[in-house]
Amino acid sequence: MTGVRSPQHRGNSSEGGESHKERIDRELMELLNELRVALPGVQFLFAFLLVVPFQQQGTQLTDFQRDVYFVTLLAAAVATGLLIAPAAQHRVLFRQHDKEALLRRSNRSASLGLAVLAVAIVGAVLLVTDVVFDLTLAWITAAVVGALLAWWWMAVPFWKRAHNEQDDPDD
Repeated sequence: MTGVRSPQHRGNSSEGGESHKERIDRELMELLNELRVALPGVQFLFAFLLVVPFQQQGTQLTDFQRDVYFVTLLAAAVATGLLIAPAAQHRVLFRQHDKEALLRRSNRSASLGLAVLAVAIVGAVLLVTDVVFDLTLAWITAAVVGALLAWWWMAVPFWKRAHNEQDDPDD
Protein backbone atom coordinates (compact mmCIF):
# COMPACT_ATOMS: atom_id res chain seq x y z
CA MET A 1 0.00 0.00 0.00
CA THR A 2 1.38 3.37 -0.88
CA GLY A 3 1.03 6.26 1.50
CA VAL A 4 0.65 4.01 4.58
CA ARG A 5 3.31 4.56 7.15
CA SER A 6 4.45 2.14 9.77
CA PRO A 7 3.68 3.16 13.36
CA GLN A 8 7.25 4.21 14.10
CA HIS A 9 7.04 6.87 11.39
CA ARG A 10 3.77 8.47 12.49
CA GLY A 11 4.03 11.74 14.31
CA ASN A 12 7.66 12.48 13.45
CA SER A 13 6.80 15.80 11.82
CA SER A 14 3.83 18.05 11.31
CA GLU A 15 2.94 16.06 8.17
CA GLY A 16 2.80 12.75 10.05
CA GLY A 17 6.20 11.47 8.82
CA GLU A 18 9.81 12.43 8.64
CA SER A 19 11.36 14.50 5.92
CA HIS A 20 14.04 13.12 3.61
CA LYS A 21 16.73 14.98 5.60
CA GLU A 22 15.35 13.71 8.91
CA ARG A 23 15.32 10.15 7.58
CA ILE A 24 18.94 10.38 6.39
CA ASP A 25 20.03 11.89 9.73
CA ARG A 26 18.18 9.18 11.67
CA GLU A 27 19.53 6.33 9.53
CA LEU A 28 23.09 7.62 9.83
CA MET A 29 22.81 7.92 13.61
CA GLU A 30 21.25 4.43 13.81
CA LEU A 31 24.13 3.01 11.79
CA LEU A 32 26.76 4.70 13.95
CA ASN A 33 25.00 3.42 17.09
CA GLU A 34 24.89 -0.12 15.67
CA LEU A 35 28.61 0.04 15.01
CA ARG A 36 29.18 0.93 18.66
CA VAL A 37 27.90 -2.56 19.44
CA ALA A 38 30.17 -4.35 16.95
CA LEU A 39 33.38 -2.45 17.64
CA PRO A 40 34.23 -3.75 21.13
CA GLY A 41 33.98 -7.33 19.88
CA VAL A 42 36.23 -6.80 16.89
CA GLN A 43 38.69 -4.79 18.99
CA PHE A 44 38.82 -7.56 21.59
CA LEU A 45 39.43 -10.18 18.89
CA PHE A 46 42.12 -8.03 17.27
CA ALA A 47 43.84 -7.50 20.63
CA PHE A 48 43.76 -11.24 21.32
CA LEU A 49 45.33 -11.93 17.94
CA LEU A 50 48.06 -9.36 18.53
CA VAL A 51 49.07 -11.11 21.77
CA VAL A 52 49.18 -14.67 20.36
CA PRO A 53 52.67 -14.51 18.81
CA PHE A 54 54.17 -13.36 22.10
CA GLN A 55 52.91 -16.35 24.04
CA GLN A 56 55.29 -19.29 24.58
CA GLN A 57 53.28 -21.64 22.36
CA GLY A 58 53.30 -19.09 19.52
CA THR A 59 56.53 -20.55 18.14
CA GLN A 60 55.14 -24.10 18.24
CA LEU A 61 52.42 -23.50 15.63
CA THR A 62 52.21 -25.65 12.53
CA ASP A 63 52.41 -24.08 9.08
CA PHE A 64 48.63 -24.46 8.76
CA GLN A 65 48.04 -22.74 12.11
CA ARG A 66 50.40 -19.88 11.17
CA ASP A 67 48.52 -19.44 7.86
CA VAL A 68 45.13 -19.41 9.64
CA TYR A 69 46.54 -16.96 12.18
CA PHE A 70 47.79 -14.63 9.43
CA VAL A 71 44.45 -14.65 7.56
CA THR A 72 42.54 -14.16 10.82
CA LEU A 73 44.80 -11.30 11.93
CA LEU A 74 44.40 -9.55 8.57
CA ALA A 75 40.62 -10.10 8.62
CA ALA A 76 40.38 -8.63 12.13
CA ALA A 77 42.48 -5.62 11.11
CA VAL A 78 40.42 -5.02 7.96
CA ALA A 79 37.13 -5.51 9.87
CA THR A 80 38.31 -2.99 12.48
CA GLY A 81 39.13 -0.46 9.78
CA LEU A 82 35.86 -0.99 7.91
CA LEU A 83 33.73 -0.77 11.05
CA ILE A 84 35.48 2.37 12.27
CA ALA A 85 35.41 4.02 8.80
CA PRO A 86 31.82 5.37 9.08
CA ALA A 87 32.60 7.23 12.31
CA ALA A 88 35.88 8.55 10.90
CA GLN A 89 34.22 9.68 7.67
CA HIS A 90 31.34 11.24 9.57
CA ARG A 91 33.79 13.22 11.70
CA VAL A 92 35.70 14.51 8.64
CA LEU A 93 32.70 15.10 6.37
CA PHE A 94 29.88 16.05 8.74
CA ARG A 95 29.66 19.67 7.54
CA GLN A 96 29.87 18.88 3.83
CA HIS A 97 26.05 18.64 3.45
CA ASP A 98 26.19 15.25 1.74
CA LYS A 99 24.97 12.90 4.45
CA GLU A 100 23.11 10.69 1.99
CA ALA A 101 26.34 9.75 0.16
CA LEU A 102 28.04 9.33 3.55
CA LEU A 103 25.21 7.03 4.63
CA ARG A 104 25.54 4.89 1.48
CA ARG A 105 29.33 4.58 1.89
CA SER A 106 28.99 3.90 5.60
CA ASN A 107 26.37 1.22 5.03
CA ARG A 108 28.62 -0.55 2.49
CA SER A 109 31.60 -0.23 4.83
CA ALA A 110 29.65 -1.61 7.79
CA SER A 111 28.21 -4.51 5.77
CA LEU A 112 31.60 -5.45 4.37
CA GLY A 113 33.15 -4.99 7.81
CA LEU A 114 30.67 -7.45 9.33
CA ALA A 115 31.39 -9.98 6.57
CA VAL A 116 35.14 -9.70 7.18
CA LEU A 117 34.52 -9.86 10.93
CA ALA A 118 32.73 -13.18 10.37
CA VAL A 119 35.84 -14.45 8.56
CA ALA A 120 37.98 -13.31 11.51
CA ILE A 121 35.70 -14.99 14.05
CA VAL A 122 35.61 -18.26 12.12
CA GLY A 123 39.38 -18.10 11.67
CA ALA A 124 39.93 -17.52 15.38
CA VAL A 125 37.66 -20.45 16.25
CA LEU A 126 39.48 -22.64 13.73
CA LEU A 127 42.90 -21.66 15.09
CA VAL A 128 42.11 -22.00 18.79
CA THR A 129 40.21 -25.26 18.39
CA ASP A 130 43.04 -26.73 16.31
CA VAL A 131 45.66 -25.71 18.89
CA VAL A 132 43.67 -26.93 21.90
CA PHE A 133 41.98 -30.02 20.41
CA ASP A 134 42.55 -31.29 16.86
CA LEU A 135 42.11 -30.27 13.25
CA THR A 136 38.98 -32.33 12.56
CA LEU A 137 37.10 -30.82 15.49
CA ALA A 138 38.45 -27.40 14.51
CA TRP A 139 36.99 -27.63 10.99
CA ILE A 140 33.64 -28.87 12.31
CA THR A 141 33.45 -26.16 14.96
CA ALA A 142 34.50 -23.42 12.53
CA ALA A 143 31.92 -24.62 9.99
CA VAL A 144 29.15 -24.57 12.61
CA VAL A 145 30.13 -21.09 13.82
CA GLY A 146 30.37 -19.87 10.21
CA ALA A 147 26.95 -21.32 9.41
CA LEU A 148 25.40 -19.71 12.49
CA LEU A 149 26.89 -16.32 11.63
CA ALA A 150 25.78 -16.61 8.01
CA TRP A 151 22.29 -17.59 9.17
CA TRP A 152 21.79 -14.85 11.78
CA TRP A 153 23.76 -12.07 10.13
CA MET A 154 22.75 -12.62 6.50
CA ALA A 155 20.07 -15.21 5.74
CA VAL A 156 17.51 -14.15 8.35
CA PRO A 157 17.75 -10.40 7.66
CA PHE A 158 17.65 -10.86 3.87
CA TRP A 159 14.71 -13.26 4.18
CA LYS A 160 12.87 -10.77 6.41
CA ARG A 161 13.71 -7.96 4.00
CA ALA A 162 12.38 -9.92 1.03
CA HIS A 163 9.14 -10.82 2.82
CA ASN A 164 8.31 -7.50 4.51
CA GLU A 165 6.81 -4.42 2.93
CA GLN A 166 9.33 -1.61 3.09
CA ASP A 167 8.72 2.08 3.50
CA ASP A 168 9.30 4.14 0.40
CA PRO A 169 12.65 5.85 1.09
CA ASP A 170 11.49 8.97 -0.75
CA ASP A 171 8.46 9.59 1.51
